[in-house]
Amino acid sequence: MIDIFIKTHFSAGHHLRHYPGNCEKPHGHNWKVKVQVRATRLDEMGLGLDFRLLKEQVKLVIDNLDHLDLNEHPAFLDRNPSSEHIAMYIFAELQEKLKTDRYQLFSVTVRETDSSGVIYYGE
Repeated sequence: MIDIFIKTHFSAGHHLRHYPGNCEKPHGHNWKVKVQVRATRLDEMGLGLDFRLLKEQVKLVIDNLDHLDLNEHPAFLDRNPSSEHIAMYIFAELQEKLKTDRYQLFSVTVRETDSSGVIYYGE
């Protein structure tokens, strides 16, 4: 098996409803995202997954989050736009697009800062 990943980022604001502290107030992050795909075998060119294809698919999802108030995004109207929920959202959006008989989405990492974040592996 081989893991292929790309890293990207987006900027967005949010607040955590009913949070007992400062995060309940509107604030923003430069979110860092890592998307990892696991391939069971290589294609005829020796690639697990072309980076270009991975970047294109991830960009479509990230562009839908960039420079927004995430609390107003349809995916987060009824749930907090926490790092956990953002990772789950990105994973759900990419799961079918990054799935073939050779590879599938393995994990999505979302970091609010360089020292804190989450990794979601799907269900």
